[in-house]
Amino acid sequence: MSSHTRNICLVEDDEVMGEALHDRLTLEGYDCHWCRTGAEARQALESRRFAVALCDVQLPDANGEQLFAELSRDRPDHPPFVFITGYGKIDAAVRLLKLGASDYLTKPLDIQALLATLGRLCGGKPKPALVPSEYALGISSAMRRIESTLPQLARAESSVLITGESGVGKEEVARALHRWRDPGGKLPFVAVNCGALTESLLEAELFGHVKGAFTGANKDKKGVFELAHGGTLFLDEVGEMSALMQVKLLRAIQERKVTRVGAEKPTSVSINLVCATHQDLKKMVEEGRFREDLYYRIHVVHLHVPPLRERRDDILWLTRRLLDGMADPRCKRREVLPATERALLERPWPGNVRELKHCLERACVLFPDGPLTPKALFGEMQPVEVQDVGTTGDSLGSYLEAREKEYIEQALRGHSGRIAETAAALGISRKNLWEKMRKLDIHE
Repeated sequence: MSSHTRNICLVEDDEVMGEALHDRLTLEGYDCHWCRTGAEARQALESRRFAVALCDVQLPDANGEQLFAELSRDRPDHPPFVFITGYGKIDAAVRLLKLGASDYLTKPLDIQALLATLGRLCGGKPKPALVPSEYALGISSAMRRIESTLPQLARAESSVLITGESGVGKEEVARALHRWRDPGGKLPFVAVNCGALTESLLEAELFGHVKGAFTGANKDKKGVFELAHGGTLFLDEVGEMSALMQVKLLRAIQERKVTRVGAEKPTSVSINLVCATHQDLKKMVEEGRFREDLYYRIHVVHLHVPPLRERRDDILWLTRRLLDGMADPRCKRREVLPATERALLERPWPGNVRELKHCLERACVLFPDGPLTPKALFGEMQPVEVQDVGTTGDSLGSYLEAREKEYIEQALRGHSGRIAETAAALGISRKNLWEKMRKLDIHE
């Protein structure tokens, strides 16, 4: 691979969008050279070799079409051009494709589409780092992909946007990122739900207030920006913010300063910002309900957490992890029956991980002893596992044999298929376990 294959010439005059793109491309391992004008881009493209030119159609001293036409005439060996355009200028982008441009993307940019386009033109990405088990978010491929990005994000300290349905664990992803940034646990992690507060309360919560600023303000109070100084600020449901609060948040992010309600002088803050939402912010930008400049400020890196129904590999793993993390020590030792495991896997979990956690907590409170059964978890919502005697067509021997098979399979899974350890846990010899596995058609 030649030395210039990951060099990008970014031509963008908008400071907010340019900075966001520059930071994200650098994070992805590209050598990004940022030009603010057509003249600056022309000089760079004539003096250096680039793999791709990522160019806005509208520039202050020219336009992308003019720049592309001049380079096509004077430098036929120029790099492939990918143009950025607003929806109202798509006709110009289509015209550029006919002239030889490689692709175009519309604003607001879909970062994943941009990265896919650059990957196609430049080649593959470096392999992700391995993630220690203590930082694990799940065992599904989707969660492992998120995990693999966290060490790199921790080094870059870029703004991160986490999306996904309510209850999928967006805050857990934010906390995992914070642990990578602060392995010693000395820096603050502060979270606030923007959708749970009115506009006036949200402003005071974010930026703080001084004594007497409003009724009930009996003393000075720091906002979450100041409380998170040096660490991570997690703003959940950022899409719920009013237009006015979006302006104030943007100013705070840009200036890294906040002014408490009722105060005159601002206070400088240094934070790592992580935002989250269950809404489609890109669509909200297109509809005029979310500021485009704020979108680019918080959308340098985008992590999407799929719903639990799309990552069923995580369900039983999360069940054990949640039980082990509960305050009641009896929860940590609870056996989960095979029938219960099947019920957990078959449930659609519309409330995602939050619903699973509440289900387990309820079961531990109402059924404090014995193994966790489907009835303990779901009550009357769960279909009866075993039908009345005489209606299944199975003999007692067949039923007991099926239960024995499930129990041995569960024990094997719990000991990663190791025969000696499984036999010891079951209280039988290895030879006896082998015989049962052969009889019941159990494979390692």
